[in-house]
Amino acid sequence: MQAQEYMLLIARGLVVATLLYSLIRLFISKIITIGHPLPPGPRGFPVVGSLPLLGDMPHVALAKMAKTYGPIMYMKMGSSGIVVVSTPDSARAFLKTQDANFSNRPVNAGATILAYNAQDMVFAPYGPKWRLLKKLSSLHMLGSKALEEWSDVRSSEASHMLAAMYEASRLGEAVCLPETLVYATANMIGQVILSRRVFVTKGNEMNEFKEMVVELMTTAGYFNIGDFIPWLAWMDLQGIERGMKKLHKKWDRLIGKMLDDRLKSTHKRNDKPDLLDSLLANHDDDSNDDEEDCKLTTTNIKALLLNLFTAGTDTSSSIIEWALAEMIKNPSIQKRAHEEMDKVIGRERHLLESDIPNLPYLRAICKEAYRKHPSTPLNLPRISTHACVVDGYHIPKNTRLSVNIWAIGRDPDVWENPLDFNPERFLLGLKGGIEPGGNHFELIPFGAGRRICAGSRMGMVIVEYLLATLVHSFEWDLPSGTAEMDMDEIFGLALQKAVPLSASLTPRLPSHCYAPPST
Repeated sequence: MQAQEYMLLIARGLVVATLLYSLIRLFISKIITIGHPLPPGPRGFPVVGSLPLLGDMPHVALAKMAKTYGPIMYMKMGSSGIVVVSTPDSARAFLKTQDANFSNRPVNAGATILAYNAQDMVFAPYGPKWRLLKKLSSLHMLGSKALEEWSDVRSSEASHMLAAMYEASRLGEAVCLPETLVYATANMIGQVILSRRVFVTKGNEMNEFKEMVVELMTTAGYFNIGDFIPWLAWMDLQGIERGMKKLHKKWDRLIGKMLDDRLKSTHKRNDKPDLLDSLLANHDDDSNDDEEDCKLTTTNIKALLLNLFTAGTDTSSSIIEWALAEMIKNPSIQKRAHEEMDKVIGRERHLLESDIPNLPYLRAICKEAYRKHPSTPLNLPRISTHACVVDGYHIPKNTRLSVNIWAIGRDPDVWENPLDFNPERFLLGLKGGIEPGGNHFELIPFGAGRRICAGSRMGMVIVEYLLATLVHSFEWDLPSGTAEMDMDEIFGLALQKAVPLSASLTPRLPSHCYAPPST
């Protein structure tokens, strides 16, 4: 009896201690935030707040507002509060100092409809399931060791790409670069995930895939009224959610077929396990999200494949496209890149991935493309778990965070002549040591902190290797009759070129260097 009373006293003590701890934390939080103002920002309009101020190019509109209101700007979007940061120091304050507080994503239509109710790696809540998805992806596809193991896949797909482009140049045909790059990158990813090429030939199926990728990356970047004014969501005033549902059905059919083909297949693959092998080994539709040793559901696997096939193809291809467009527009940059490659590699063999560290100017071109044309102009939104103070400003709980990566890359206080495409800025001086991996906040094309793009390493490898291969193999120019390069943008999760790059190519290597790989 005494033991029971003793245990009851301990239980009561724990309850009281927990309540006191919670009250003290709340009290301290109130004390810290009392007297701290919200960051400055536009007043907006009744009900809709600042949504109408964003226009068709939100990253540009927000950059202009930041010149008026400062690097940390607060605004109401419908019933939601959002803080927008536009300088390296303000980005560091949120993505490093307040990283844990902003480790989750807000719920929105894109995550709910397209990403299987946020069951993927991009939108999933920070927790055991997210950590498992990231661990398996890194171990078998996205990490440094996995990237080394799959280098032969990248080499093979680059050879297929060069063979097709060489044939087009021989026939005097212009090459549509986005289509060619999506074809190559989708097959690279397909071989790592599924142990097979997704597309054997270019055709209707591949064209539809490209359209689906672009539509998803564009649609998911829209500022949807229903996300910010929930009581209007049922009306779908912009028609965004209707489009998302149709697109999701297409993706679900495609990814579902990939899974079904694997489960039904009796074909013996090579000895190297692919990512899908690892995912299926951790598959259990009865998994419990609350357990540290949770398993993956079929929905988790589908959602992850969606992440990898969309983000893995579109972001990399868009950066390469922008870089080559700038090189065509600035022939002296292309000439210097060719001179570097001729000195390091020569013109008698393929470029190898092992050549990349010896090509500092080519790598500087990649960094300059990340700076001026970041694949994600506005980072995927995060949301605060609790109230905090940043640079003297009160940031309420459940405030959405948007980092204007595009504005940071064009900040004249950070970059000299930021509208110029000048790779030399990364070769000398203070900017020489800057890398795009998330530690230098002047250049964060993949974000930073614990929710940095999980595929950042893979993205950098693919961009450097494919861009170097294309530059080494060909001279690039506008097609005959095209007077000027169009450099307009289309806003989305990925910053698309409004007019896809079509180019005329002149081979620089002996014909045997363009032979397709033997199958």
